[in-house]
Amino acid sequence: MIARHRIQRRYPRSTQDLKTIRKVHLYLGCFFAPLLLFYIGTGWYQTVNTNRNKGMGELGSWRERLTAIHVDQVFPTTSAETYSPQLFQGLVIAMSIALMITIGLGVYLAFNTSRRKWPVWISLFLGFLIPIVFLWLGQSSQVSFE
Repeated sequence: MIARHRIQRRYPRSTQDLKTIRKVHLYLGCFFAPLLLFYIGTGWYQTVNTNRNKGMGELGSWRERLTAIHVDQVFPTTSAETYSPQLFQGLVIAMSIALMITIGLGVYLAFNTSRRKWPVWISLFLGFLIPIVFLWLGQSSQVSFE
């Protein structure tokens, strides 16, 4: 009996590696997307609202409670006597590491899947330059002549 070998279409090593990186990027991005959206939302709120909680886990409106999660890593309730933020801080650390890896993979994929590299370089350059310029333009240079 003649053994039939299934012919498998194999991609070159570099293409297979890119597919694996794309999958890792996709899964990390999907897993951390809800938490990232939460942090973006509460971070935005803190950026535009200068009235922040002063004490650890102070009760207040639902917005102040969500802000407490962002700032103190606790959700203030009337039934809690003390708070331990270690578990949530660990999750945030894992999210931060995964986000850095995901961003790194995204940049890697941008360079390796783009035919023209100059738009990627310009995007990266502007991504560094524009925030610095906006911070610099936002500074007040009031000179005091006392």
